[in-house]
Amino acid sequence: MINFPNAKINIGLNITKKRSDGYHNIASVFYPIAWKDALEVAPSNSFSFAGTGLEIPGNTDNNLIIKAYELLPSNVNTKDNVAIHLHKVIPMGAGLGGGSADGSFALKLFNDFFKLELSSSSLEDLAAQLGSDCPFFIKNKAVFCYDRGIKFRDISIDLSSYYIVVVNPKIHISTAEAYSVIKPINPVSSILDLIKQPIENWKSTIHNDFEKPLAAKYPLISEIKDTLYSSGAVYASMTGSGSTVYGIFKEPTDLIETFNDLTVWQGKML
Repeated sequence: MINFPNAKINIGLNITKKRSDGYHNIASVFYPIAWKDALEVAPSNSFSFAGTGLEIPGNTDNNLIIKAYELLPSNVNTKDNVAIHLHKVIPMGAGLGGGSADGSFALKLFNDFFKLELSSSSLEDLAAQLGSDCPFFIKNKAVFCYDRGIKFRDISIDLSSYYIVVVNPKIHISTAEAYSVIKPINPVSSILDLIKQPIENWKSTIHNDFEKPLAAKYPLISEIKDTLYSSGAVYASMTGSGSTVYGIFKEPTDLIETFNDLTVWQGKML
């Protein structure tokens, strides 16, 4: 059994408050895109986890797929007799939510594989135990995200007539590094209101609070964004806590050669 965890972009990202539990409150629009990993679960004589594609740093025990597996009820039939394989394509530490997607899609895959019949709400509760962005990937549709990244409000936004170019400069920015350069502040205008404006207005109104300080440290972020705009993007931004930058275009745009030494994904918006 196989599924395909996809990345997401942030359209605007405000860091509004440092919480007493160590997390931060945010405000952002999460939007899924079609850049995907591949995740497979198959019957086996023993438990195993294997990865191909991009090398995943760190201890395997900390992988969100393994943590998702550990959240399953202990009485699941033949729980220990599965082989899990992840083919990693989405860059890590890139602001694309790839690791969060893997963990949440693993929960959905296990739910189907073991016939657990857990509801979307139950899966979201489990995903919240994996990490702040994870519950988004259960329903995997555009939402306004607030609180510490686990509360969502449905929004009406359709970008399916647009195209996207996503550029990863191969700069790994940890969450801790990103938040170390941020001073939380409540924005003058809510992204919920700004997102309703024509997309041509977003350039001057919708911003990612991480972008300016991280671009000061890593100038390539600004260079990519400027190139996307000069190539015709109607809106461009860094996503998440960086370092990936995306541009939204009205027409199909091929910038593979323009960014030939970087990692580029481009395609139709969902």
